Amino acid sequence: MASDLLSIAASGARAARAALDVTAQNIANAQTEGYVRRNAQVEEVATAGGFLRMGDISLSGVRVTGINRNADMFRQAEVRRTGSDLARADTELSGLKTIESAIEQSGVYDSIVEFEAALQQLSSNPTDPSLRAAVMGGADRLASTFNIAASGLDAAGEGLRFEAGAAVDEANVIGGELARVNLRLARAGAGSSDQATLLDQRDKLLERLSGITSISTSFDASGAVTVSTGGQTLVTGGETATLSKATAPDGTVAFAIDGTAVTLAGGSLAGTGLALAEAADVRARLDALADGIAGTINAAQAGGVALDGSPGQPIFAGSGAAGMKAVLTDGAALATAPAGAPAGSRDGSNLAALRQALDTSGAASGANALLFDISSRVAGRTITRDALGAIASSAQATLQQQAGVDLDTEAANLMRFQQAFQASGRAMQVASDIFQTLVGIG
Repeated sequence: MASDLLSIAASGARAARAALDVTAQNIANAQTEGYVRRNAQVEEVATAGGFLRMGDISLSGVRVTGINRNADMFRQAEVRRTGSDLARADTELSGLKTIESAIEQSGVYDSIVEFEAALQQLSSNPTDPSLRAAVMGGADRLASTFNIAASGLDAAGEGLRFEAGAAVDEANVIGGELARVNLRLARAGAGSSDQATLLDQRDKLLERLSGITSISTSFDASGAVTVSTGGQTLVTGGETATLSKATAPDGTVAFAIDGTAVTLAGGSLAGTGLALAEAADVRARLDALADGIAGTINAAQAGGVALDGSPGQPIFAGSGAAGMKAVLTDGAALATAPAGAPAGSRDGSNLAALRQALDTSGAASGANALLFDISSRVAGRTITRDALGAIASSAQATLQQQAGVDLDTEAANLMRFQQAFQASGRAMQVASDIFQTLVGIG
């Protein structure tokens, strides 16, 4: 009996020591990013009685069977899903704000209003050289602001495409790291510390990847993960596919896995794609606005004569916002008089036609509508981003509460396991005393 008591107590001491080691590991890694709380898994060791000894007390103590991670697959999946949605919304909003800034800071709307004001002032004295020069200056500023707006949009798009390229590279690196973790998990012992560490690495990599693109996952018995995005497999076992990016003529981007096109629903890459689509739409509207102004003004200019009686020549040339430029530099060439009027005519009939053409083209209202639409999108996306941020924070807090390290709990466990270790030691001392007593009797 004493021998049995000694072995049982020794097994209890070993189990308590293992639990203390795990608790100390939890405390040491309380602030480690991606660390999931562990606990020692123990089970009873019991032996059945032998032949004609079924009534014997046959106990053998306890043993440590492995290290458990306090992980919840569903909560981890929720963190990845909500984080992916937040990354998409955040990236899209950031891109929209850059687009909004490019249009607002260019001053397109203000330059249209100033050009209209210069034409109106010229109507008071169509032959005044200074007023004609002011109209030419207004035309030059108008073209310049369209050029600046187009350049700003180009810069915004270039920045978004650069970020998308960097994110694609990062996704491929993470895919390679996940493949290596999968191979190591296949060789790690079940319930070992090595397996627990590898599973932490796996989950951290998956969370990073979900911030880049929405993913779906499946796990095998060893914990190795198969990752898919856009309906295509990115990582399986020790193999990984290649995510790539292609840029269309309008500046938008498309993605593919090993050459197969995929549509990404979440993550920063999806947000970048949405922002670039918005940029392409704004650029198309800006180009249409610039071409509309140039076309209507040039048509009205062609219907009149300059101060010297010559036919009116185009004020603007080029195509689109980036190509628009003022080519009429001499104020005297402004066709304010109607066709057939003599040189030096003060008849401002065609000047009225110029003003009417600018008004009919809806230049100011078009620029204002463009700015309003962009601002409305930014406001709407801000509300969406904030809502998704609250959801993602809630999911993260729920996971942390379940899988994170609580120092108060760990401190209590230290005392509990220390007492268990001391009790096991006392049991071993009692066994030793009994054995010595029996030897002394003999």
